[in-house]
Amino acid sequence: MNDHYLKKLDRVTAILTQLQSKPLVRAQDLAEKFDVSIRTIYRDVKTLENAGIPIVGEAGNGYSLMDGYKLPPVMFTKEEVLSFITAEKLMQKFSHQSLGSHYQTAMEKVRSVLKYSDRNLIQHIEKQIDIFNYQPKPEDSIKNVIPTILESIAEKTQLNIEYKTVDSRVTNRTIEAVGVFFEFNYWYIMAFCTLRKDFRQFRVDRILKISKTQNPFSQEYGQINDYRRNPETNGTKVRLLVEKKIMGHLVNSKKYYGLTEEIERENGMELTFETEWIEEGFPRWLITFADYAVVLEPESLKTKLNHLLKTISEKHQ
Repeated sequence: MNDHYLKKLDRVTAILTQLQSKPLVRAQDLAEKFDVSIRTIYRDVKTLENAGIPIVGEAGNGYSLMDGYKLPPVMFTKEEVLSFITAEKLMQKFSHQSLGSHYQTAMEKVRSVLKYSDRNLIQHIEKQIDIFNYQPKPEDSIKNVIPTILESIAEKTQLNIEYKTVDSRVTNRTIEAVGVFFEFNYWYIMAFCTLRKDFRQFRVDRILKISKTQNPFSQEYGQINDYRRNPETNGTKVRLLVEKKIMGHLVNSKKYYGLTEEIERENGMELTFETEWIEEGFPRWLITFADYAVVLEPESLKTKLNHLLKTISEKHQ
């Protein structure tokens, strides 16, 4: 069997896996995923149909498997099995505790369909992989909080939460969850708050109580990244010119502090931010690399930075 047919076999098998795992699969998406033409995808789908796989749909609309059709368990490659082991280690260290037991059960099901040789491989290799995390996980006051949030998103129903703010006040909110995200060792909900009539993010470990309501919401909020990338804030605009050699050290933190634009200049990288932390947080972050940066605007940031440097200098004379 030549290389062309081997590639086609791998691709057709992968398309079948996509059909098993998704309710609708578009030919255009498959063509982009496998880096082939849409016409090639049409031929691959025809190959599956000729093999007796009942595929519903047509070119231009998308494909799916006939409802109720069952396939034998998927066989995994050795590389996929090894990736499962690594993913399991990551989940053990970084997943939210309300997801941990569910993931463990899911992995037991995956292990049950592995070949004997692959189960042997897991047994020998899983103790050779570890993830070192030096930050303790925050403890939640309630169980199954993230599954409850995700169910409300899928069902498009409002949530009632009792929430402890950063200054230890307890408030009751009704929210419409957009999604969840993990950042700087904490899980957050991005949601529309009916009390504030605006989008807010809530730290999951500060939720004291949570319950799904019977109140549906019809608003389509889009993807969570739309809100993470374009936060609606009344922040202060800041522009910095930063030397290129230290940009690698700012990969994560620059987004956290409100990066909105990044332009390469002849003498460095021009970074634009929208920040609400102009009084304290932003100047203290900037001071960590101030010898490699120039403040272009605002003038008030230069004043704050100079004052902070003077205070530090006086304390350490």
